[in-house]
Amino acid sequence: MTDLDAVESRIWELLEPYRDELEDATIYGMPSLRWPGTGSHDYFAAVQRSAKKVSLYAIAVDTWPEALDGSSEQFRKRRTGKATFSFPTLEEETAVELEAFLARLYRPYRAHHAGD
Repeated sequence: MTDLDAVESRIWELLEPYRDELEDATIYGMPSLRWPGTGSHDYFAAVQRSAKKVSLYAIAVDTWPEALDGSSEQFRKRRTGKATFSFPTLEEETAVELEAFLARLYRPYRAHHAGD
């Protein structure tokens, strides 16, 4: 996938399952999903598109870095910042890894907020 519209759309598709419990919000003008009633900096994921890539911000990975366990080195190289994962393209293999990462990250994020 090289079309940034398609990359962004695919990332939002992967975030769709979490919309049942999360609310739409923004952080620094970026659309994000967060636990209802939490502050803007306590988001699960935010997405920002630039001229050459789509970035997924997953700040919770700082708190639960074990969510990266099981990720390939190729996927880990997409981590371009403390909580930023950059996708100039998004092939299906990488999308599958991203989906698994989000599921692993959501479990502790949800447990923390829901009191599980």
